[in-house]
Amino acid sequence: MAFNWTQLALSEVVPHFDSHSHEGHALIAVATLGIASTVAVAIGATARAQLGTGEQAVIPANRFSIRGIFEGITEFIAGLAQSVIGEHGRAYVPMFSTVFFFILVNNLMGVIPGMTPATENLNTALAFGVFMFISYNYYGMKEVGVLNYLKHFAGPFALLAPLMIPIEIVSHLVRPASLGLRLSNVLMGDHKVLAMFLDMVPAIVPIPFYVMGLFVCVLQAFVFTLLSMVYVALATAHDH
Repeated sequence: MAFNWTQLALSEVVPHFDSHSHEGHALIAVATLGIASTVAVAIGATARAQLGTGEQAVIPANRFSIRGIFEGITEFIAGLAQSVIGEHGRAYVPMFSTVFFFILVNNLMGVIPGMTPATENLNTALAFGVFMFISYNYYGMKEVGVLNYLKHFAGPFALLAPLMIPIEIVSHLVRPASLGLRLSNVLMGDHKVLAMFLDMVPAIVPIPFYVMGLFVCVLQAFVFTLLSMVYVALATAHDH
């Protein structure tokens, strides 16, 4: 694992800390996730303060600001949710906007020299996947009812139920792993490429890879959010 600045603090507070052990990797990911969470909350609080109240809150920002960035993200997610889920997709915009922003902040931590993204750690990425797994199943049951939601596992014909039920269960159980593995592996690969070029040529040459890293950070947050929307759309559809 590449050097991470949190190693210095962890080595002071954790007895016998070894950054190369599995436990060390996990602690570094937790520390980085804590930093990213603090940053995300601070940025969100700043945006909320800039939003104001009353008429000021409904007037779009007329200049570049943290509030303007949040408004742009929210509008983009709202449009995407409406196109993927439908008219009722707007009800899930707060959740999807939060997921997109939080994953993006965690991804961007890896662009900072001497830091590795928490989402590079498989445990962290799988936690995001499990959260979405629980969420879309909950929203599906809430939207169409528990019995109607469970009926779609049996397929359209009763005769196919013995075949369809195991297939559907396996396909659903694979989804959180798929979301987590995709997020973790892509960021790990991108960070390894960047680290390799930094070791060979520390100046100038790595700049294009930093730009590519920024693109990958945004793209993976987008892909995770988009796939999550698809799962919610399938779970909340009334034609099960």
